[in-house]
Amino acid sequence: MNFQLNRINPNQTQVIFHDGRFETLTNEELEELMAQMGISEGTNELDSNITN
Repeated sequence: MNFQLNRINPNQTQVIFHDGRFETLTNEELEELMAQMGISEGTNELDSNITN
């Protein structure tokens, strides 16, 4: 699944999926999503493209 991360404030990140869906997640929710997808990269970058 492909998605893009966009940090909108220090504790929230927008996750924009390439199928048009998006969610705004807290840091804890984002860490949980990354763990579920098996992604161990840090989320400290402002914008990231993730492909899984």
